[in-house]
Amino acid sequence: MRNMDLHQRYPALSDLRQRARRRLPRFVWEYLDSGTGTEATKARNRAALDQLGFAPSILHGPQTPDLSRRFLGIDRPLPFGVAPVGMSGLIWPDAERLLARCAAAQGLPYCLSTVASQSPEDLAGDLGAAPWFQLYPPKDPDMRRDLLARAKAAGFAGLVLTVDVPVASRRERQTRSGLTQPPRLTPRLLAQVAMRPAWAMGMARRGLPHMRTLDKYVTGQSGSLSSTAHVGYLLRTSPNWDYVKWLRDHWDGPLIIKGVMRAEDAAPLEAIGADALWVSNHAGRQFDAAPSTIEALPGIRAATRLPLIFDSGIESGLDILRALALGADYVMLGRAFHFALAALGSRGPDHLVDILRKDLDANMGQLGLETLSALPRPLGLASFANPFTTDRSDTDINAPP
Repeated sequence: MRNMDLHQRYPALSDLRQRARRRLPRFVWEYLDSGTGTEATKARNRAALDQLGFAPSILHGPQTPDLSRRFLGIDRPLPFGVAPVGMSGLIWPDAERLLARCAAAQGLPYCLSTVASQSPEDLAGDLGAAPWFQLYPPKDPDMRRDLLARAKAAGFAGLVLTVDVPVASRRERQTRSGLTQPPRLTPRLLAQVAMRPAWAMGMARRGLPHMRTLDKYVTGQSGSLSSTAHVGYLLRTSPNWDYVKWLRDHWDGPLIIKGVMRAEDAAPLEAIGADALWVSNHAGRQFDAAPSTIEALPGIRAATRLPLIFDSGIESGLDILRALALGADYVMLGRAFHFALAALGSRGPDHLVDILRKDLDANMGQLGLETLSALPRPLGLASFANPFTTDRSDTDINAPP
């Protein structure tokens, strides 16, 4: 399928999402798409972004927007990258490698999760400029040192400490689906797999995924755990301020703190030596009473000079502009890249990058802007409907797969 055909059939992320749902077994879809609780935080992320607009600007003549951005000392051609998602390989075979290769070819940052289905060593030959390793904090200092050494040896330049998972979230949709870690195909799940031949054939070739990074540290663990209480939780702790100080002392590259939602946390993290803060509510997957990430962003921006990364709820180039206009320096997408993988396989991530690039160009043109640094502050748009009750039947958790 030629590139033009892809844009005719799948011009937006919503198209990729719909195709992904049709190609994934139900339990995999629930893992990827679900939040926690009633998914109010997930809905707030989307609704709050939709309430931000810009006044179009006219009569600027032909323009060629510059979408590049320098971030953490690296010149990037686009202001977004690939966020970490645990067990990416469950969503699509060889997912981490495919995403790393796409990011490398496109010049984007790629972030690998501690609980990915491929290890730092697996991806050592596929990484682009200055990739990041996301750390779920191990309690044991020796394991901690070893993980940092492995990430550094594999070529990861930045370390991302996730701090917004002090305990396992419930993720009720995910739990109802019957998924365990490592995945175990019960008769119920096998029936779903049989209805999704592309996914099934890919998994048959590669085998069911597991958290390969942790293999070295797991002994005597047998059976299956709930997917919200997997083996990664058995090896990690809830970090505190001393933990961050320890990491700063033992990691000589950029240190990024992911999961910041309060402005008062910014100054202490800056004082400890963090190089960037990642404003995130884990895309609504951890706490169902959290504000939207875009609501938290301006206050955090006002509280620190550190570079800010933003995620949660991003679905378009326009959303990226909204986040940048409110103070983010860079934007990361997780679910979106996995929708693209599930929809189109290896072609999906590059197609998503092209969708986002084209959308950024189009919206920059409407604003009469040639550089991202010239973005005006967004306007608040009047709400003509309650965004939390809008009918989106394709996300109905009771709909058939």
